[in-house]
Amino acid sequence: MTGRLWHLGNVVVDLVLDIPALPERGGDVLATRTERTPGGGFNVMAAAARQGLAVTYAGAHGTGPFGDRARAALRAEGIDVLLAPRPAPDTGFVVCLVDADGERTFVTSPGAESTLTPADLAELRPSAGDLAYLTGYSLLHDGNRAALLGLLARLDPAVTVVTDPGPLAHEIPGDALESLLARSDWWSCNAREAALLTGVDDPAEAARALQSRLGRGSVLVRTGADGCLLRQGERLVTVPGFAVDAVDLNGAGDAHTGVFMAALAQGLDPVAAARRANAGAALAVTAPGPATAPDAARLDAFLN
Repeated sequence: MTGRLWHLGNVVVDLVLDIPALPERGGDVLATRTERTPGGGFNVMAAAARQGLAVTYAGAHGTGPFGDRARAALRAEGIDVLLAPRPAPDTGFVVCLVDADGERTFVTSPGAESTLTPADLAELRPSAGDLAYLTGYSLLHDGNRAALLGLLARLDPAVTVVTDPGPLAHEIPGDALESLLARSDWWSCNAREAALLTGVDDPAEAARALQSRLGRGSVLVRTGADGCLLRQGERLVTVPGFAVDAVDLNGAGDAHTGVFMAALAQGLDPVAAARRANAGAALAVTAPGPATAPDAARLDAFLN
């Protein structure tokens, strides 16, 4: 496997609560399980690293119990950390409510990961053959947005840029969104996010609409248990998913993206990479927790 993944998103800590159902407004509900675990960008990086891809976290991180937990988890996965901890504040956190059907509802409290500056990335020069991953969450913060758009403008054209716009895709400022669309080699999102960005509910038509806005790249739209769609130029390919007994959908999209990037770095063609990513996401949802992507050996055994 060649190249390195430079992750330019945000690592946070997930506070995961399993609940029978969301409470009514003003109501309350007792959680049946609670977990505190690194999440956000960590899930993508862990998924890629478990496939054997070298990974560096280039985002900001804080000082405090959440920052300590995040860095310990990164070390455990063999993921390098580019920047020193911010003296303040602590790393942010996300409250993730998982209902009885496995659906996830989030509330995010930003922290140090939202304080990236252009100076933090001034010396960063990914090499040809590397991958750079960006998320729409980062572009919601002024400093992060300035830092990332500045990096995009000077990236070697041979660096593969993978963008996941995230659930708040429709809130990305228009000029930043257009810059991302112009430089991204892969635009990877779920069907809901594709609809938010295009106003088109049909995933295949949304993929076509997104493809028409990309300067040089291709589109991957995740369609849940059904798998995903790839749109490359005028070519649309449906890559079917894998039937499993889902326990927790949290982190499925992150697992998919991490495995997909590792497969591309391994030299697989995009359709084969997407099939491998579908399998990785399927295995990830069979266990509780957000960072449950399989390692390469388990994924190979599943596919064989």
